[in-house]
Amino acid sequence: MRLLIVAVGQRVPDWASSAYDDYAKRFPPELKVELKAVKTEPRGSKTLETLVAAERERIAAAIPKGTRVVVLDERGTSLTTKALAERLTGWQLSGDDVALVIGGPDGLEPAFRQAAHERIRLSDLTLPHAMVRVLLIEQLYRAWSVNAGHPYHRE
Repeated sequence: MRLLIVAVGQRVPDWASSAYDDYAKRFPPELKVELKAVKTEPRGSKTLETLVAAERERIAAAIPKGTRVVVLDERGTSLTTKALAERLTGWQLSGDDVALVIGGPDGLEPAFRQAAHERIRLSDLTLPHAMVRVLLIEQLYRAWSVNAGHPYHRE
C-alpha cells in the first residue's frame, strides 16, 4: 500500500523538510509514503473560485486513478490516534492506495472536498501548511506504530 500526501505549496522551511523526511524514512517497506507538492496558483487579481479550481486541476493530476482520496478539512471528522490507526488498518485491508490532500492557502475547491471519500481534521487550530505536513506524517507514523505494537505511541 502507498500513502500519497498531496500538498499544495512547494516552498517549505528547511526544518519542516527535515522533520518530514525523518518520519518518512521510518515507515516499513510495505507502507510506502510519498509526498507530491502541487504548485500554488499565483494570486494576482483572480477570483477565489478561479484559484481553487486551478489548484484542484493540479491536485487531481497528481492522484493516480483508483486512489482513495482523503482531504484534510477543518470541517472534517476529528480523529483520535487510535481512530486514525483503525482507519489506516482499513485502508491497508482495502488494498487501495490512499491520497491525503492538504489544500492551499485558500483551502480546497468545495466540489472536490465533497467528492472525496473521506474528510478528516487534524486540529481545531489554524496551522501553517509546512506544519500540517509534519503533523500529518507524524500522526500516520504514530498510527502505524499503534497497529504494529511498536512502543513509539504510549497511551
